[in-house]
Amino acid sequence: MSEINKKLSLEELNRLSVSAFKASEKNQIILVLDDIRSMNNVGSAFRTADAFACQEICLVGITAQPPHREISKTALGADESVTWRYFEKISDCVTHLKNKGFNIYSIEQVEHPIYLQDFKVEASGKYAFVFGNEVFGVNEEFIADSDACIEIPQFGTKHSLNVSVTMGIVVWDVISKMKN
Repeated sequence: MSEINKKLSLEELNRLSVSAFKASEKNQIILVLDDIRSMNNVGSAFRTADAFACQEICLVGITAQPPHREISKTALGADESVTWRYFEKISDCVTHLKNKGFNIYSIEQVEHPIYLQDFKVEASGKYAFVFGNEVFGVNEEFIADSDACIEIPQFGTKHSLNVSVTMGIVVWDVISKMKN
Protein backbone atom coordinates (compact mmCIF):
# COMPACT_ATOMS: atom_id res chain seq x y z
CA MET A 1 0.00 0.00 0.00
CA SER A 2 1.34 3.43 -0.85
CA GLU A 3 1.99 6.01 1.88
CA ILE A 4 -0.49 8.36 0.20
CA ASN A 5 -3.37 6.00 0.96
CA LYS A 6 -2.36 4.94 4.46
CA LYS A 7 -5.21 5.35 6.92
CA LEU A 8 -4.22 7.45 9.94
CA SER A 9 -4.36 5.99 13.43
CA LEU A 10 -6.17 7.82 16.21
CA GLU A 11 -2.81 8.96 17.61
CA GLU A 12 -1.80 10.39 14.22
CA LEU A 13 -4.95 12.54 14.07
CA ASN A 14 -3.54 14.77 16.86
CA ARG A 15 -6.97 15.37 18.39
CA LEU A 16 -7.34 18.09 20.97
CA SER A 17 -8.39 17.24 24.48
CA VAL A 18 -11.72 18.69 25.62
CA SER A 19 -9.91 21.30 27.73
CA ALA A 20 -7.59 22.26 24.85
CA PHE A 21 -10.58 22.52 22.50
CA LYS A 22 -12.48 24.73 24.94
CA ALA A 23 -9.44 27.03 25.19
CA SER A 24 -8.80 27.14 21.43
CA GLU A 25 -9.84 29.94 19.10
CA LYS A 26 -13.25 29.29 17.53
CA ASN A 27 -14.74 30.17 14.18
CA GLN A 28 -17.34 32.90 14.51
CA ILE A 29 -20.21 30.56 13.71
CA ILE A 30 -23.17 29.70 15.92
CA LEU A 31 -25.57 26.87 15.12
CA VAL A 32 -29.16 27.55 16.18
CA LEU A 33 -31.39 24.50 16.53
CA ASP A 34 -35.01 25.63 16.29
CA ASP A 35 -37.45 23.02 17.64
CA ILE A 36 -35.34 20.04 16.54
CA ARG A 37 -37.23 16.96 17.73
CA SER A 38 -34.66 14.22 17.06
CA MET A 39 -31.99 13.85 19.71
CA ASN A 40 -29.84 12.11 17.09
CA ASN A 41 -29.95 15.30 15.02
CA VAL A 42 -29.03 17.33 18.12
CA GLY A 43 -26.06 15.02 18.75
CA SER A 44 -25.02 15.37 15.11
CA ALA A 45 -25.12 19.15 15.48
CA PHE A 46 -22.66 18.90 18.38
CA ARG A 47 -20.35 16.73 16.27
CA THR A 48 -20.48 19.24 13.41
CA ALA A 49 -19.88 22.19 15.76
CA ASP A 50 -16.89 20.40 17.27
CA ALA A 51 -15.46 19.34 13.90
CA PHE A 52 -15.54 22.91 12.58
CA ALA A 53 -14.70 24.65 15.89
CA CYS A 54 -17.95 26.62 15.99
CA GLN A 55 -18.32 29.13 18.80
CA GLU A 56 -21.49 27.63 20.27
CA ILE A 57 -24.85 26.02 19.74
CA CYS A 58 -28.15 27.64 20.71
CA LEU A 59 -30.91 25.17 21.51
CA VAL A 60 -34.38 26.69 21.16
CA GLY A 61 -37.91 25.62 22.05
CA ILE A 62 -38.53 21.86 22.16
CA THR A 63 -34.92 21.03 21.21
CA ALA A 64 -33.50 18.58 23.78
CA GLN A 65 -30.54 19.59 25.92
CA PRO A 66 -27.54 17.67 27.19
CA PRO A 67 -26.90 15.69 29.21
CA HIS A 68 -29.02 13.03 27.57
CA ARG A 69 -28.05 9.50 26.57
CA GLU A 70 -29.61 9.81 23.08
CA ILE A 71 -27.73 13.06 22.35
CA SER A 72 -24.45 11.67 23.70
CA LYS A 73 -24.77 8.50 21.62
CA THR A 74 -24.51 10.55 18.41
CA ALA A 75 -22.37 13.40 19.74
CA LEU A 76 -19.58 11.01 20.83
CA GLY A 77 -18.36 13.49 23.47
CA ALA A 78 -18.86 16.69 21.47
CA ASP A 79 -21.72 17.56 23.83
CA GLU A 80 -18.98 18.04 26.43
CA SER A 81 -16.59 20.07 24.26
CA VAL A 82 -18.97 22.50 22.52
CA THR A 83 -20.46 25.43 24.42
CA TRP A 84 -24.25 25.51 24.29
CA ARG A 85 -27.12 27.61 25.58
CA TYR A 86 -30.84 26.95 25.85
CA PHE A 87 -33.57 29.47 25.04
CA GLU A 88 -37.22 28.71 25.59
CA LYS A 89 -38.27 31.68 23.43
CA ILE A 90 -37.03 32.62 19.96
CA SER A 91 -36.97 36.32 20.88
CA ASP A 92 -34.49 35.65 23.71
CA CYS A 93 -32.20 33.75 21.33
CA VAL A 94 -32.39 36.53 18.72
CA THR A 95 -31.53 39.13 21.38
CA HIS A 96 -28.54 37.02 22.51
CA LEU A 97 -27.25 36.69 18.93
CA LYS A 98 -27.72 40.36 18.06
CA ASN A 99 -26.07 41.47 21.33
CA LYS A 100 -23.01 39.37 20.38
CA GLY A 101 -22.92 41.01 16.93
CA PHE A 102 -23.97 37.97 14.89
CA ASN A 103 -25.87 38.15 11.62
CA ILE A 104 -28.70 35.63 11.53
CA TYR A 105 -29.35 33.42 8.51
CA SER A 106 -32.19 30.91 8.43
CA ILE A 107 -31.61 27.84 6.30
CA GLU A 108 -35.00 27.61 4.64
CA GLN A 109 -36.82 27.51 1.33
CA VAL A 110 -38.41 30.93 0.86
CA GLU A 111 -39.52 33.10 -2.07
CA HIS A 112 -36.25 35.02 -2.42
CA PRO A 113 -33.40 32.96 -0.92
CA ILE A 114 -29.69 33.36 -1.27
CA TYR A 115 -28.50 30.09 -2.78
CA LEU A 116 -25.66 28.63 -0.75
CA GLN A 117 -23.17 28.80 -3.61
CA ASP A 118 -23.90 32.56 -3.92
CA PHE A 119 -23.66 33.31 -0.18
CA LYS A 120 -20.76 35.74 0.34
CA VAL A 121 -18.66 35.24 3.46
CA GLU A 122 -16.20 37.58 5.12
CA ALA A 123 -13.34 35.98 7.02
CA SER A 124 -14.05 38.25 10.00
CA GLY A 125 -17.84 37.87 9.79
CA LYS A 126 -20.01 36.55 12.62
CA TYR A 127 -22.66 34.11 11.42
CA ALA A 128 -25.56 32.43 13.21
CA PHE A 129 -27.33 29.78 11.14
CA VAL A 130 -30.84 28.69 12.11
CA PHE A 131 -31.82 25.09 11.34
CA GLY A 132 -35.48 24.21 11.76
CA ASN A 133 -37.77 21.41 12.78
CA GLU A 134 -37.55 18.24 10.71
CA VAL A 135 -41.19 18.53 9.54
CA PHE A 136 -42.11 22.23 9.77
CA GLY A 137 -38.77 23.91 9.07
CA VAL A 138 -37.66 27.20 10.61
CA ASN A 139 -40.26 29.09 12.64
CA GLU A 140 -41.66 32.21 10.94
CA GLU A 141 -40.45 34.33 13.88
CA PHE A 142 -36.83 33.35 13.16
CA ILE A 143 -37.31 33.97 9.45
CA ALA A 144 -38.68 37.46 10.19
CA ASP A 145 -35.66 38.23 12.40
CA SER A 146 -33.12 36.84 9.91
CA ASP A 147 -30.83 38.99 7.82
CA ALA A 148 -31.58 36.61 4.94
CA CYS A 149 -32.50 33.01 4.19
CA ILE A 150 -30.13 30.57 2.57
CA GLU A 151 -31.21 27.61 0.47
CA ILE A 152 -29.23 24.59 -0.68
CA PRO A 153 -30.28 23.89 -4.29
CA GLN A 154 -31.60 20.36 -4.79
CA PHE A 155 -32.39 18.52 -7.99
CA GLY A 156 -34.22 15.29 -7.10
CA THR A 157 -37.81 14.41 -6.26
CA LYS A 158 -37.36 15.26 -2.57
CA HIS A 159 -36.80 18.90 -1.83
CA SER A 160 -35.39 18.52 1.64
CA LEU A 161 -32.32 17.10 3.32
CA ASN A 162 -31.99 15.72 6.82
CA VAL A 163 -31.27 18.67 9.11
CA SER A 164 -27.98 17.17 10.31
CA VAL A 165 -26.82 16.75 6.70
CA THR A 166 -27.85 20.34 6.01
CA MET A 167 -25.79 21.57 8.97
CA GLY A 168 -22.69 19.80 7.69
CA ILE A 169 -23.08 21.16 4.16
CA VAL A 170 -23.69 24.76 5.29
CA VAL A 171 -20.93 24.90 7.90
CA TRP A 172 -18.35 23.25 5.63
CA ASP A 173 -19.23 25.68 2.82
CA VAL A 174 -18.96 28.73 5.07
CA ILE A 175 -15.71 27.58 6.71
CA SER A 176 -14.15 26.86 3.32
CA LYS A 177 -15.14 30.35 2.11
CA MET A 178 -13.77 31.94 5.32
CA LYS A 179 -10.43 30.18 4.91
CA ASN A 180 -10.03 31.21 1.25
